[in-house]
Amino acid sequence: MPAPAVFIAGPASWNSIVVLDRLPEPTPHMQFAEASWETVGGTSAGKALSLAALGTPAVLYSLVGADESGSKVEAALAAAGIDVIWGTSATTERHLNLMTRAGERVSLYLSGVSEQTAQVPDDVRAAMADAEVVVLDLAAEPLRLLPLAKASGKAVWVDVHDYDGEAEYHRPYLAAADAVFCNADNLVDPVGFLRSRVSAGASFAVCTLGAGGAVAVDDDGEIYRVDAVPVDVVDTNGAGDAFFAGVLAARLDGAALPQALASGASSASTALGTRHLHPLLDSLL
Repeated sequence: MPAPAVFIAGPASWNSIVVLDRLPEPTPHMQFAEASWETVGGTSAGKALSLAALGTPAVLYSLVGADESGSKVEAALAAAGIDVIWGTSATTERHLNLMTRAGERVSLYLSGVSEQTAQVPDDVRAAMADAEVVVLDLAAEPLRLLPLAKASGKAVWVDVHDYDGEAEYHRPYLAAADAVFCNADNLVDPVGFLRSRVSAGASFAVCTLGAGGAVAVDDDGEIYRVDAVPVDVVDTNGAGDAFFAGVLAARLDGAALPQALASGASSASTALGTRHLHPLLDSLL
């Protein structure tokens, strides 16, 4: 097996998705679901699936429990051809995602994974050392890997999702990042935030804007924008991860940032057309 171009550390979960006509109000009431299903979740699993579909060799490091949910996650990713190093947790991460067709979401964490205290496994260290790019997602175990990632000298890519520009938890990731991704949900000034990350040492930073596409700033201060690819949206889960993967795959192939953003938009449209994180799972779940 060839050495992975990308090492990804972070969540792979088992999720219950419930689609509603509107998000629940904080008062006692009853609503009828428009649809519901169970599927693989987790931002890192989403990135791994999209990279696999794009032909970019990657290895995912994630934690699951010895429970029914963990078995489902492992089986689905194995059947999709994802190379995974599994760590052991007391329980598997599970979410209940309340969604609307417009992409609004309330994610309820039903269970999380155990914090790891033993030494980082040798196969994880080796996979990180072999990769060209290290992707560390927001979770306790990737946070523990941050010093190793920086010491490796490899490019570190981070996705801080709906960061508000202030939260302390995200700052170690941002400080270590060579490339920063986020969305505009909680940012008053997305371009200003992207400029701040480049000024802090990132080679470029990208903010997704939902139906408005995405905007990026490079280390020369140039601003680039890309439109979203029109698509009939089935489910928005995984679209941001697919965008990230499209940009990453293109950059590894030597694409300039504008072309990489276009690759990200195309990859995101693929995820939007399925009720799973990626169409690779359509025939499996």
